[in-house]
Amino acid sequence: MLLGEVIRTAFASLRANPLRSALTMLGIIIGVAAVIAMISLGNGASRAVQDRIGRLGTTTLQINPQRVMQGGIGTQTSAKLTYDDVKAIEERAFNVAGVTPQQDRSLQVVWRNKNANVQVTGTTPNFLGVRGFAIDAGAMFSAADDQGRQRVAVLGADVLPMLDVTDPQAIIGEPIRIAGRQFRVIGVLAKKGATGFGDNDEQILIPFRTGRFSIFGTDRINDIWARVASPESVTVAMGEIQLALRRSHRLAANRPDDFSVRNQADILNTLNEAAQTFSVLLAGIAAVSLLVGGIGIMNIMLVSVTERTREIGIRKALGATRRTILLQFLVEAVALCVAGGMLGIGVGAGASSILQQSFGWETSLNVPALVIAFAFAAAVGMLFGVWPARRAAVLDPIEALRYE
Repeated sequence: MLLGEVIRTAFASLRANPLRSALTMLGIIIGVAAVIAMISLGNGASRAVQDRIGRLGTTTLQINPQRVMQGGIGTQTSAKLTYDDVKAIEERAFNVAGVTPQQDRSLQVVWRNKNANVQVTGTTPNFLGVRGFAIDAGAMFSAADDQGRQRVAVLGADVLPMLDVTDPQAIIGEPIRIAGRQFRVIGVLAKKGATGFGDNDEQILIPFRTGRFSIFGTDRINDIWARVASPESVTVAMGEIQLALRRSHRLAANRPDDFSVRNQADILNTLNEAAQTFSVLLAGIAAVSLLVGGIGIMNIMLVSVTERTREIGIRKALGATRRTILLQFLVEAVALCVAGGMLGIGVGAGASSILQQSFGWETSLNVPALVIAFAFAAAVGMLFGVWPARRAAVLDPIEALRYE
């Protein structure tokens, strides 16, 4: 029997039982759709982390006072970071292109009849270059503003909706009150987005000395941020910062660091690896449904062999070979899986789109994932179709003709 005739016969048999064929494909459809949806979620999570790495920059370092665990709670040690540490890094860390200190506190901010609780950050004018921010409207405060302790403020992009401001230009030059003290808005930051360490768009920048002496009332610095000259010199720069701060804190050789230097890109890469691992785990769990679908196909094909015993006997009596019978049942199994795989890809792509639009989850479909899911579906059909096909092929024609 020619291959084309075998294929036509196989498809005719499937069309003769449309409901059974549809129910058989359902397991494959669900399995492929689940694999596609889970992979797209994992890829979306990885892409989101990569976007955060891009926004944060791979050459940004964060220095914090060292924390210790007491009773399961992280507490700050007696050690602290001060502006002297900032100067020590500037003088001794030669691979650091810029340093900026930060003093942070959530404070009440009032504009006209609107008020909100916002993080207020005291920092230096080079904050933009070190942290990778840009100005959307107005301007950043200057070194003269910092030296003169001027009460000027630069608002983060997400602060505007909190104060019911729709146009950044509308608030430039306007007075606002921070912790009961009047400031003048001179600029609005361009939206940067979350970087994995909080939403940096929900903050208000004020000059460092203004914050230190008028708002915070302390010389303790919450964070020091450093921008390294190049990605290749990050490790060297971290060593230079460590030596500079140990010298600034007068730490003996046998004493541990009372500060920590964190490479933000390394942390986000760790998150990315975790997201990829989770993606593989989800895809593996979803693939189990494909195997269940394959078992369902095998069961249905075994039932089909039993139901069509006389038909097989007649065809073998008329000259059909074992190879022909084997091929026909394999074609039927693979056809069910391939059709289910194609429908499953459509359902999975639709599910990914719904998850993104309805729930705001980041999803990302790629061609390799679609190809792998489709190939896996075809392989399942081949694998679980072999036994029923072989059982049909080895039937004795005489016994088959006698079957009732």
